Amino acid sequence: QVQLQESGPGLVKPSQTLSLTCTVSGGSITTNSDYWSWVRQSPGKGLEWIGAISYSGNSYYSPSLKSRTSISRDTSKNQFTMQLSSVTPEATDVYYCARDRKGLSSKYDCWGQGTRVTVSS
Repeated sequence: QVQLQESGPGLVKPSQTLSLTCTVSGGSITTNSDYWSWVRQSPGKGLEWIGAISYSGNSYYSPSLKSRTSISRDTSKNQFTMQLSSVTPEATDVYYCARDRKGLSSKYDCWGQGTRVTVSS
C-alpha cells in the first residue's frame, strides 16, 4: 500500500519561500502514469490544486500560482518537493500531497495526512 507523508516548516514568514516535501513509501514516484500533486485547503477557499509532477518528471502548475511555484523530485529518496515563493498570510492553509492515477484529473486515490502551514511574521 502506498503512503504519503508531508514534511516541512509549520511557520513561514511573509515574503519567504515555503518548501514542503512529500515522502512516498510502498510505491515509486516513477511508476508509469502516476502524477504526484500538491493541493491546499482553507476555510472559504475550498480545495486548490497547486501543481504536480509526473512519473517522468514533467511539472505542471495552476495558472494562478505558476509564477511562484516550483515542483521537483528526488527519485533516489522517492520524494517530491513543492516550493512556493513570496508567500502571504493568505497562504495559511493545510497542504496535502496526493497521487493522481488518471492524468491530472484531480481524482486522487492516495493522500498524505496534510500539514498546516501558517504564514506570519
